[in-house]
Amino acid sequence: MTVQNGKDLLIKLDLTGDGQFQIIAGLRATRIGFNAEAVDVTSLDSSGGWRELLAGAGVKSASVSGSGVFRDADTDERARQIFFDGETPQFQVIIPGFGIVQGPFQVSAIEYAGTHNGEATYEMSLASAGALSFTAL
Repeated sequence: MTVQNGKDLLIKLDLTGDGQFQIIAGLRATRIGFNAEAVDVTSLDSSGGWRELLAGAGVKSASVSGSGVFRDADTDERARQIFFDGETPQFQVIIPGFGIVQGPFQVSAIEYAGTHNGEATYEMSLASAGALSFTAL
């Protein structure tokens, strides 16, 4: 994989549920993380006392976060609505040179900030809320 431009890591939202994804506007920084809980099945019979993990078990999750400035009333309004209504709509995360992760996410946090002589900014965190799919680019 060659060097990729950070601005190409995109978070997209299905605004209306019709499968048409739109970039959440104004983001300046984005991040995605994947986690899998380990299920420890170590016993007194474990070879050499080494820990053993149960393959394929445990809870998988993904977290997505982004921060930026307000640019687009439609995506800003929809993100707020998702948070306050507790919805879990479809999102896409485009990872340049790698692939597209898609599935339901819950907006787990929205934070707003601003300074006297600067722009209003926001930070948003998403938590996976079901099975995710991956499509290689």
